[in-house]
Amino acid sequence: VQLQASGGGLVQAGGSLRLSCAASGSRKYAMGWFRQAPGKERDIVAAMSWSGGMLYYANSVKGRFTISRDNAKNAVYLQMNSLKPEDTAVYYCAAVDRSGGYYYTLPSAYDYWGRGTQVTVSS
Repeated sequence: VQLQASGGGLVQAGGSLRLSCAASGSRKYAMGWFRQAPGKERDIVAAMSWSGGMLYYANSVKGRFTISRDNAKNAVYLQMNSLKPEDTAVYYCAAVDRSGGYYYTLPSAYDYWGRGTQVTVSS
């Protein structure tokens, strides 16, 4: 399974970006977005069950970020609004081969990872 993430870039504080990630193949995946800033651990940002009925957001992004998915395309998106300098990180999408109604927040739960896309928010 290959994950292809895109949509990162440089944006001023208060701006918006939309990340996209598409998984190859036709299996059913729960998916998530993580981020890793220099010198820090990889942290969950948002996660979604395959059905889309269960969502999780880190407290730091609640109300600003929205995760969504298109199962026909096996794709997941992260709409990021009101970006802050502390959102600067490499963002990774991840997938786990689970078709149930659960999301997963630990990196160890995921089997497949995209390459990462840099998001830089300037003050």
